[in-house]
This record gives sequence, C-alpha cells and structure tokens, in this order.
Amino acid sequence: MTIDAQGKKTLIVGATAKEGRYANLAAYRLLRHGHDIELLGLHEGDIEGHPIRTGEPDLQGIDTVTMYVGPQNQPKLYEYIKRLKPKRVIFNPGAENPEFEKQLQAEGIETVDACTLVMLSVGNY
Repeated sequence: MTIDAQGKKTLIVGATAKEGRYANLAAYRLLRHGHDIELLGLHEGDIEGHPIRTGEPDLQGIDTVTMYVGPQNQPKLYEYIKRLKPKRVIFNPGAENPEFEKQLQAEGIETVDACTLVMLSVGNY
C-alpha cells in the first residue's frame, strides 16, 4: 500500500550536506517532486535553505520518515520518531530494522522496506 504524500512533509533521518550521499540526494529529489522536507542529522548544515537539525527538534505535521541511519544507531531514535506520529516510516537499504518496524506497526504506523529514491523515480512515493 502506498500513501499519496504529494506536498506532505517528510523527515529525512541521517541527513547530510555531503553531496553524493543517498540522504542528500533524497532531499534534493523530494524537493524536486514537490515534497516539504525536514532534516535530522549528526551535524548541522543546510540543503537548499532547509536546516539540518540535530538532537530531537520539535517538529509538527510529519507524514513520512525516511531512514538513512543503520539499525545499530536507531534505538536512541525510537521514542522520538514514535512521538512524531508519522503515517509511515521508510527503511532504506541498510537501515532495515525488524525490531523497530514491529514497534512502529504496534503504534499503527506503516513501515516500508524500500529505497526512497527508487520510489520517487517510479512514482509510488
């Protein structure tokens, strides 16, 4: 099941200003496809005028979270992401985490093991 998220806000977890990184490419492609983005990373920075925040910023209206952080670094984010109450969380290749996916599903949050870049390119984001 895909959700029509056109124009809805996506949080990129693992965002980076480093060009060539998949999280960076996802930010540009999401913007190009008309999606509003929020960025969460280890280091502050900027992508197309959107600040990369650190910690647990107070964000509202997050429809989708797309994960670019490996499962070993996700536990500290579990409660924060659940508090955001997104409709879905996309686990990009290398970020798949069955333990966290079960927790999210128990909260009524859809989980998807897929590549955000591929989803955008084939039109099923």
